[in-house]
Amino acid sequence: MSADTLGTVRSQVADCIADLNRRAARLSPMDMHARMDEIRQVAAANGLDALEGLMHRTSQLALLPGHRVATQCGLEHVGEALDSSSPGDRTAILAALALRMG
Repeated sequence: MSADTLGTVRSQVADCIADLNRRAARLSPMDMHARMDEIRQVAAANGLDALEGLMHRTSQLALLPGHRVATQCGLEHVGEALDSSSPGDRTAILAALALRMG
């Protein structure tokens, strides 16, 4: 993936996460699930397998009672991972987050 494409994807995902974090307190679990699935679809379309898998799992957790805070914290870490300029760091952060969420 070229740097320009990755920058565009980072921007899309960051916008989705920011919107989700702004609205999280007012969203139903189904709405949170749908918004995280949008992020998963962006990741899938751009070959970001680690992010896709993490968003799939996180969107499932959003449907469970009592997981709102964990879901929001996870999304913050996704943003941190995408801010990294190192592909290895990005993958490591997402993998560590996936282990914690799993």
